[in-house]
Amino acid sequence: MTKIEIQQRNIEITDVVRTHVQDRLGLALGRFADRIERVIVRFSQADGDATGADTRCQIEVSLRPRSVDVEDTDADLFAAVNHAVDRASRSVARALERERQ
Repeated sequence: MTKIEIQQRNIEITDVVRTHVQDRLGLALGRFADRIERVIVRFSQADGDATGADTRCQIEVSLRPRSVDVEDTDADLFAAVNHAVDRASRSVARALERERQ
C-alpha cells in the first residue's frame, strides 16, 4: 500500500486512530495500490463548531493523472473515518472506470 500521510489541525489524533485509518484505507484501496501515488488524511474541527463535538475527516487520493477528494464530518471520529474511506473507495473506482472508457 502507498504511504498514508495523516495530518491534524486543532485536534489530537491517537495511535489507535492512526492504526484504524491505515487498516481501513489498506483494505478499501489495496486493489488500486498500483494506481495510487499518495494518500493524505486530514483531521480538523468542523467549521462553525465551537463545542469541538464534530470532527472532519478529509481524504485526498492522488491517482495517475488525477486526484480524488472526499470528506465526512461526524461527532464520532471513527464514524467520520469509516464514511470517508467508503466514499474514497467508491470515488477512486469511478474515476478509474471513467479513465478506462
